[in-house]
Amino acid sequence: MSSFLEVKNLSVAFPTEDGIVQATNEVTFSVDLGQTLAIVGESGSGKSVSNLAIMGLHNPKSTRISGQAIFNLESGPIDVLTAPTETVRKMRGSTMSMIFQDPMSSLHPFFTIGNQIAESWLLHNEGGKKEARARAIEMLDLVGIPSADRRVDDYPHQFSGGMRQRAMIAMALVNNPKLLIADEPTTALDVTIQAQIIELIKQVQKEFNMAVILITHDLGVVAEVADHINVMYAGRLVETGPVDDVFYNSDHPYTRGLLNSIPRVDSFHGGRLSTIPGQPPSLIHLPNGCSFQPRCSYAKHVFGNKCEISMPELSQKAANHLARCHLSEAEIISATKAGA
Repeated sequence: MSSFLEVKNLSVAFPTEDGIVQATNEVTFSVDLGQTLAIVGESGSGKSVSNLAIMGLHNPKSTRISGQAIFNLESGPIDVLTAPTETVRKMRGSTMSMIFQDPMSSLHPFFTIGNQIAESWLLHNEGGKKEARARAIEMLDLVGIPSADRRVDDYPHQFSGGMRQRAMIAMALVNNPKLLIADEPTTALDVTIQAQIIELIKQVQKEFNMAVILITHDLGVVAEVADHINVMYAGRLVETGPVDDVFYNSDHPYTRGLLNSIPRVDSFHGGRLSTIPGQPPSLIHLPNGCSFQPRCSYAKHVFGNKCEISMPELSQKAANHLARCHLSEAEIISATKAGA
């Protein structure tokens, strides 16, 4: 049975004066209703770019996009990458919706919170301003804004950071979408508010039976909410699998580097955190072979300088667990014990 969203070989590139920026390269994944897919990786790895393509938000005049992003709807499948612009526009905000990183720049400062939520509802529903205002109050109450009937007339600058993020979630959910893309929804929020926002997303997902794609750099958040993880590096998927498999049996050196850089409550007090040496490569001039090879301490365990010559395939290391590495799972474990 097909998943609700199936992304196949998605590539996004931006022509520039310096060359082609290959932001994503043949990315393939799927997510079903009621499931949460987390996408992690450093800045510039292609996390947001791939999902903006799914939303149809790239400028077609300055972007080259190939592949498929198929929504399996009750009325039939729709590939949003090849569908007419008007079809995608009608799906955006109703079938699929997105929470952006910075709510202050995403909310218009000259319009009230209620007007902006109501506008989203009016675009996809028959009804007047009275019904739209009532829906806006209902959604603000749903996402935990106190005195929603009064705060609906406030402007974005009158909301705190956490409340603005809640308002963005209310706007994203006002038309009961089946896919919610949350792009770094807890950025710049304090720890307590972060936990509240993540819990809110979990609650509304359960209530609406949504598919959720969570874009984040916070692996602690991933461990709490995700069912499946995609790890991206230099525009490619380098590891994908169920959350527990990736966390406890990671099969790519980059994933292991990310996990080792997280502070742990059970680690020796005062010990130094591990870091990944070097910097991500330029997406215009990617290195030959494996993109992670210049930063990888495991490359020395691969026979014949294979990492410098050929890009490894995304191959199965365990059941439903794939990684883009020339080493097998057993070889990675052995190299780790050897001090890689």
